[in-house]
Amino acid sequence: MKKTAIIILSDPKSGSEESLGRVFNALASAYEFKHAGEDVKIIFQGTGIRWPEQLEKADHPVHGLYNEVKAYVHGLSKGCVAVFGTEVSGYESLNENEVPGTPGLPSFLNLRNDGYDILIF
Repeated sequence: MKKTAIIILSDPKSGSEESLGRVFNALASAYEFKHAGEDVKIIFQGTGIRWPEQLEKADHPVHGLYNEVKAYVHGLSKGCVAVFGTEVSGYESLNENEVPGTPGLPSFLNLRNDGYDILIF
C-alpha cells in the first residue's frame, strides 16, 4: 500500500489566496488518497500549525473538506507550537526530531524510513 505524508507549512495569518490555496490543495490531496484507500498522514508544521484553529470554524471555506480528512491529521510540530505560540488542543504533539534548543519537531527521516512519500504545501 502506498503511504503519503502531507506537510502543511503555509500561514493562515498571511491572509493570502496563496496560503488558502496551499491548505486547500493539501487537504484535497489527502481526500484523494483517503478515497483511494491509501495511508495518508497530515502534519502541520512551521506557521502551518495555526491552520487547525481556523479550519475548525464552521464558516471557514475549507471547513467541510477539513472535516472529511481530519481523522488523518497525525499532529502538529511541538517545536513550531512553542516558537509560534499557538496552543491547539486535541492534536498530537510531534517531536521525534530532537533539534537542540527546541522541544522537538516531526521526523521526516522516520516518515521516509517508514515508506512515506512526503508532500509539502
